[in-house]
Amino acid sequence: MTIMPPAPFFHLASGALRFWVLQDDGRCVGASISKETLHYCFRGDSYGENAVATYEVNRRCIDDAVRRRTAAGSLEPVMLRDTDVSDGRLRPQPPRPGA
Repeated sequence: MTIMPPAPFFHLASGALRFWVLQDDGRCVGASISKETLHYCFRGDSYGENAVATYEVNRRCIDDAVRRRTAAGSLEPVMLRDTDVSDGRLRPQPPRPGA
């Protein structure tokens, strides 16, 4: 049975995108990334208005960062930092206009 993670959403009060990442063992791990990290590392807008679109375009990079953190022992929920996603291996993509 495949478990589908809940849809990502922007949490206005915390200024962070909240999302879940399916792990190799089948667990869904909750995580978040701030609008500032999305802006500086992935060229999202600075207000978080396109946070979900920015995440979707860069999902592989961001989800992989969560997997690296959990493999290193981080507990849920994982809060990604700039250093987790700006390690030089990533090719960030801005969200498409109108997304």
